[in-house]
Amino acid sequence: MWDDCNELDCKDSKCVCKTVRKIAEAQDAVDDQGCDVGCKQSIDDLLSPASPSSGNDTVPFILYCKGSCRPFVGNGILQGTTGNNRVFRCFESPIFRVSKIHKDCCADLELLLPVTEGGSTPGPGGHEVCNYFPGNSIRNLQRTGICVKVDLCDFVGISCLEPVRALPVSDFNASNGQSCGPSQSQS
Repeated sequence: MWDDCNELDCKDSKCVCKTVRKIAEAQDAVDDQGCDVGCKQSIDDLLSPASPSSGNDTVPFILYCKGSCRPFVGNGILQGTTGNNRVFRCFESPIFRVSKIHKDCCADLELLLPVTEGGSTPGPGGHEVCNYFPGNSIRNLQRTGICVKVDLCDFVGISCLEPVRALPVSDFNASNGQSCGPSQSQS
């Protein structure tokens, strides 16, 4: 069984880093019995020759911070225009796609936004992952092109979602996306 995280001290074993590295390798391979939903199963599903028509290209995941064990919520700012005015819009999400992993266990992670069938995202989610997935309204994940660089050794846990074909960055409409901050209303 695949299990890189059998040591008690994740700082020494770098289990989150190893898992994200395997996700990156699996996603790169797609570009050219355990848990039903988990990192090993998601990686296996992404690479499975039994489902080549699925077109899945992403293993979305959630990282959990040391100490608090709370999900890490990434934030990023995009510049856009409203009419003739330049505006800056903040986006947040606890769901990521690995873009690049470096030898020192630092990684570039792209924010993925949960989206409804109509292409909108729910309002700001808060501190719990489930707040970003209200009811049964979320139909896909949207790539944003917003990346954050993180030190994977600073996380204590990772939770993988099932593989998806994330909507491409070219489909991202920043005007329909969620804004940062709990006081913002839904767009």
